[in-house]
Amino acid sequence: MILYPAIDLKDGQCVRLLRGEMEAATVFNDNPAAQAKAFADAGCNWIHLVDLNGAFAGEPVNAAAVEGILAAIDVPAQLGGGIRDMATISTWIEKGLSRVILGTVAVENPDLVRQAAREFPGKVAVGIDARNGRVATKGWAEETDVMVTDLAKSFEDAGVAAIIYTDINRDGAMQGPNIDATADLARAVSIPVIASGGVSSMADLIALRDCGVTLDGAISGRALYDGAIDLAEALTALNA
Repeated sequence: MILYPAIDLKDGQCVRLLRGEMEAATVFNDNPAAQAKAFADAGCNWIHLVDLNGAFAGEPVNAAAVEGILAAIDVPAQLGGGIRDMATISTWIEKGLSRVILGTVAVENPDLVRQAAREFPGKVAVGIDARNGRVATKGWAEETDVMVTDLAKSFEDAGVAAIIYTDINRDGAMQGPNIDATADLARAVSIPVIASGGVSSMADLIALRDCGVTLDGAISGRALYDGAIDLAEALTALNA
C-alpha cells in the first residue's frame, strides 16, 4: 500500500484545512517545493498535491507552486483542484504531472473524464469527496444527491487509474479514516481505491492495510507534519 504524503496549496503555501474549511487553514510550510523534496528524499514513492484555491475557482491558481514542486522532485506526483477541461489536463501532463485528479467534473461532466482517460492512459484519477455517503463538489462547498458508490461504479469501464475517496468529516480532524466506507467502496469496484481523510496514526495506516480488501494507498497530511506519523516507520511498515 502506497503512502501518499499530501501537500495542500493555498495562496502559494503548504497548508492543511479542518474538514475542508478554507478559513480553518494551518500553514505548515511556506516553501512547498522544499516540502515535496523532503518527502521524496525520505523515500516516498508518490506526492499528492491539491490546489485548494483552484478547487473553489474552477481553474488552476497555485500553478507556480506546483511547477516548483515538479522541478524539485524526481518521483511522480498527482494533482487535484480546479482541473475541469481537456486543455488544463493536457497542460499539466505536458509539464510532468504523472496523474490528474478529476473531482467536480466527474459529477458535472463525466464524459470529460472518459475522454481524458482514453487520451492519457494511466494518468487520470477520479476524486470522490463525500459527506455522509453523498458526493460534494467545488472544493467541498456544494453537496449533491449523488451516492459515492454509484459515481464510482459509473467509471468502471472508463479506464481511470484510481479513485481517491475522501471522507470530508474526517479530513484534517485527526480522528481516523472512515475504514468501513473505504473498504466497502473498494469491494464495490475494480478500480484501485486510495483512502484519504483522517489518516492520523500508524494504527490508522495498518488498519487500512489490513481492512480485508486491497487498497492502492492512503493519503496523509497533517499527521506527517505534526509528527503523529513517523514517515520512515510508515514507509517501512507499508512496504513490508
